[in-house]
Amino acid sequence: MGLVVDVLTLPFAPLRGVGWVLDKVVRAAEEEYYDPGPVQEGLAALERARAAGEIDEEEYRRREQPLLRRIDEIREYQLRRAGPGGPGL
Repeated sequence: MGLVVDVLTLPFAPLRGVGWVLDKVVRAAEEEYYDPGPVQEGLAALERARAAGEIDEEEYRRREQPLLRRIDEIREYQLRRAGPGGPGL
């Protein structure tokens, strides 16, 4: 039965290949977008700027908030991907 299905669906093989490639591209884009590394580096750079006196406390808090929201968004995404019974925090 598997061979018959393979032969009958052979004309659709290029579409399945395109779908596979698109799936890989989407996954790679998601991994890059939801990588916490650049956001954590941004927080570290912000802290260094504050410690060096390049920015004041108010500016630090203003620029820190979007980065913290982004970290929360990344954690929520990672929890959704882990699904039920996945790793807890």
